[in-house]
Amino acid sequence: MLLNFRTLATFTALLCFALALVWGLRPDLLLGLWSVEYSSATGLVSRRNAALFLGIGVMFYRARRAPPSDTRSALITGFITGCFVLAVLGFSEWINGNAGPGILLAVATETVLGLAFIQAHRSSVPYSQASN
Repeated sequence: MLLNFRTLATFTALLCFALALVWGLRPDLLLGLWSVEYSSATGLVSRRNAALFLGIGVMFYRARRAPPSDTRSALITGFITGCFVLAVLGFSEWINGNAGPGILLAVATETVLGLAFIQAHRSSVPYSQASN
């Protein structure tokens, strides 16, 4: 199934807005899913994560109609990088026993989003540009 950038950016924006809301208001729910104990320190980091998710959501919502360009490519490449790094970190935290199996939901989501953005980017770049 081929996803276009607009659909994927809109979905990503909505997902980021939802995550910002949960991380900001009820971080204990997500931390509990990951088997990580809530504390004042994890709450602080969670609320800061909420701000980052909000910012990413705004960027993708505003860019959803952007035509292929260097700027859109930079946004996609940065997001793909972040998704794959988060997936690797989440998996290693699970392997090391610092998080429970619930973190694998985040790892799967990050991996699927990263791959979906690769596909959307490749389908919007002419072949001659993709080989450079």
